[in-house]
Amino acid sequence: MRRLTLLLTLLSFPALAGVTVPLDISFGPAGYWFVGPLLDNRGAIPHFGLHIDVAAVLDKEWIQENQDHIPARYRNMANGMNEVRIGPSIFIPSALIISPKVDALGGVGVYGISWTPVGLTLVSTGQTSSHDWNQSRGRFYLNADLLLTTMFIHSDLPTVPTTFFLRPGVQLEMTLQLNVTKTFLISLNGAAQAYIPQHLGDFGIGPFNESIVFAFFTSLKFHLRVPYNANL
Repeated sequence: MRRLTLLLTLLSFPALAGVTVPLDISFGPAGYWFVGPLLDNRGAIPHFGLHIDVAAVLDKEWIQENQDHIPARYRNMANGMNEVRIGPSIFIPSALIISPKVDALGGVGVYGISWTPVGLTLVSTGQTSSHDWNQSRGRFYLNADLLLTTMFIHSDLPTVPTTFFLRPGVQLEMTLQLNVTKTFLISLNGAAQAYIPQHLGDFGIGPFNESIVFAFFTSLKFHLRVPYNANL
């Protein structure tokens, strides 16, 4: 709770206006497996997507160099943190699902958007400062996120009727982030998602074997770190 208080303070404190922060811009391909009818007709071949993310990354080095921009009563708390990530808007999507209907791949098309407006880092190990990127080549994260996904699903198959999917859910994601240079990074990501069940063909809650409830994804993202004069 104290760390959440600090994060909210960093987001709103006027003294941070005009501070230069490292901005992490990342994108890359993703594969989705939706447990149930969408998996039954496609097997191991995933539906395709694109993961994107933009966030200011305030690591231990940044916090130490910008003590004057943190309220005095929160400085000790900030010094105990390895990293804070601040997204510019909760309305920027975290994933686009773009998987056209191809008969050779099961004849089901899926087009969708996912948002992860709120998240919590459960585990973070490895590099703690951009100064040590060459000595500590990577970092591991385990994050839990709230999730909102909307998808349009269409098919000629009787087992997969046309569906407009809209459900909240939760996501548990593991990330292995590898440093190529100080400003270019690569991350390997894998996650499990759980949604309030939605029956294919309508908005109701039906049998699990006819609904979308669980999904898994993997992604490969490329990160570029650039300085940004932020008005946080």
